[in-house]
Amino acid sequence: MKERIKTLIANLKHLPGVYLMHDKDDNIIYVGKAKDLFKRVSQYFLRPQSGKVFKMVSNVEYFETIITANEKEALVLEMNLIQKYYPRYNILLKDGSHYPYIALKKHGDPILLIKRNNKDRNYDYFGPYPNSGAAYQTISLLNKVFPIRKCQTLPTSTCLYYHLGQCIGPCVNKIDDGVFDKLREDIKSFMRGNNQKQKAEIKEKMLKASENLEFETASEYKKILDAIEHINIQQNVENSDKKDRDIFAYSSRQGYLALAVLSYRKGLLLGKQVFIVEEFGDNVEQVSDLILQFYQKYPTPPEVVINDQNVIELIGDLLDTNVVSVTKGKIHELIINAKENSDNSLDEYFLSARLDTDKLELLEKLGNLLDIPTPLHIELFDNSHLQGSFPVGAMVAFVNGEPAKKLYRRFLINQEEARDDLSSMKEVVYRHYKRLVDEDKKLPDLLLVDGGLNQIKAASLSLLEAGANVLLFGLYKNDKHQTKGLIDGAGHTYELDDKNLFFLLTRMQDEVHRFAISFHKEKRNKAMKVTILDGIPGLGDKRKEMLYRAYPDLDSLKNASIDEFSQILPREVSEALYNKLHK
Repeated sequence: MKERIKTLIANLKHLPGVYLMHDKDDNIIYVGKAKDLFKRVSQYFLRPQSGKVFKMVSNVEYFETIITANEKEALVLEMNLIQKYYPRYNILLKDGSHYPYIALKKHGDPILLIKRNNKDRNYDYFGPYPNSGAAYQTISLLNKVFPIRKCQTLPTSTCLYYHLGQCIGPCVNKIDDGVFDKLREDIKSFMRGNNQKQKAEIKEKMLKASENLEFETASEYKKILDAIEHINIQQNVENSDKKDRDIFAYSSRQGYLALAVLSYRKGLLLGKQVFIVEEFGDNVEQVSDLILQFYQKYPTPPEVVINDQNVIELIGDLLDTNVVSVTKGKIHELIINAKENSDNSLDEYFLSARLDTDKLELLEKLGNLLDIPTPLHIELFDNSHLQGSFPVGAMVAFVNGEPAKKLYRRFLINQEEARDDLSSMKEVVYRHYKRLVDEDKKLPDLLLVDGGLNQIKAASLSLLEAGANVLLFGLYKNDKHQTKGLIDGAGHTYELDDKNLFFLLTRMQDEVHRFAISFHKEKRNKAMKVTILDGIPGLGDKRKEMLYRAYPDLDSLKNASIDEFSQILPREVSEALYNKLHK
């Protein structure tokens, strides 16, 4: 530790405030807030760090602090400083300053507009919507369902909307105020989820058009009906209290964190947002920071639901609203849904994250990293079982960086070896490559196993017994169970500094894991599926079902933290589950 930093740590106070980390060129590389500056800042330098935090700390030449009156004042100052300096290690949400509202004119013609704020008192507002796309889709549907004026300035003759029956024609007809008032009330009712009347009217028009052989018109009405039904499906869990609330849940995996928020207004779901960022230190602190950032740009509703008591303790007093945790009822179902969205978004991110480099070029980089010929044909293995029941193995192949599904193979594993992952690995590797050797078929350029040296040794013995000459490496993980790099049989490690190469190998891991899990699911029934969850106090059938939805396999259960479990289970049940999984 640098002498200057030692001196600065000795001068830290047990007070709230903001700290700024500087590098050797005097650039501010990180800004943070703290309830206790001494505890927060000193731990960066006095505790071992890893990943991105380690890199940041390694670049710190010195730090400075600004003491504030309270933690809330520190939050405001932190946000202002981040927006001023844009430090390289501060993870920021994308700018969400343009959350749109649908605005309905209160008087005269009932015109619908998209507005970026709700300040103009001449309009009623619905929203804010999580993104512009959701708002424009909704307003487009409203314009088709209700015959409201579409033109900003009235023309001298009727337009296409009038002839389609989507405008009552105020340009040529004198419309009574009572008609406009009725139209406004119908729109408000529709926006509150009451759309059965409009569905019936449009269905009648569709059937009439079909009877008259006007099939194109009937098709347009069908599209409108489908759009209304899509809204109804999205809002299938309506909150009877009609309250405005946001519901948060998060997931973490392989060094990335996903934060999902479901936005309900007047009890109806307006949409979801999922933010995916690189992990930086403690998940609870990072989730807290992201939620606070979210409300720097987004209006705070009367209620915010966060099923992590640690997060609530950090930010509950900093948000001018009611921050709660919910353990049962309809709102708890919505929390499960938010968690599913965060899990799914991480899956999509790893499967579809853009590769800036051609896959063949990435494979060349992999070959250079491992000092081997470019591995154009790569195979990976994975095993799956649940407490030894229905054990299976799976192999996937990638050729030129793309999955070659014709080469995929599935294996039933000897029940006696089911609980021993190394024995299972030895069995499936031997069986696969012995067959390839006996049938004189092409061997892959590279075999990757998941699990480090022990798995490499097990697979290496099987390759030797099978007489298969295949290059073998393992994918090793850090203490957070995140893939960090590759390792060979001699224990030499190769870190994956190239992010695109990391994503390519992660996709391969995900694919073999998915293939193994799907085969395992075919071989077990629900009764066998619950065995590992039996005997945990407070974990009944309903809570088990919630876990199945959020964590469909044993690996995802094992990789989850107590805090993640606590989003859908009581804390004491989460601890008991975690302890049983990690015995």
